[in-house]
Amino acid sequence: VWPKVEADFTGFGGEVLTRLFIEHPETQQLFPRFAGISQGNLAGNADVAAHGCTVLKKLGELLKAKGNHGSILKPLATTHANTHKITLVNFKLITEILVKVLHEKAGIDGATQDALRRVMAAVINDIDG
Repeated sequence: VWPKVEADFTGFGGEVLTRLFIEHPETQQLFPRFAGISQGNLAGNADVAAHGCTVLKKLGELLKAKGNHGSILKPLATTHANTHKITLVNFKLITEILVKVLHEKAGIDGATQDALRRVMAAVINDIDG
């Protein structure tokens, strides 16, 4: 399914962040440059979509590393914990939003949803480690 995401990182990324901010409004405050955007203006916002694109590109790197992601993950984990103050619960929230969006936009089935959740759980566990 990832080639579908790669074909439209910006579209998928914008949708993931928009849905995250709408379904979990407290997460929007973790992104100072998005804090002032009203929920009605999130969808289609170029800055939200661009950041979502960055998030999904990095996630793609992690997925393609197939478990050998330490060199990619360590700097991300450090900056997200120390600089951005993003807790693990937020990674779990975005995982569920990603699963929903990929189900709706890319048609992933239940088995693929479960596989994505397992992969993301392993990544989140490594962030914590």
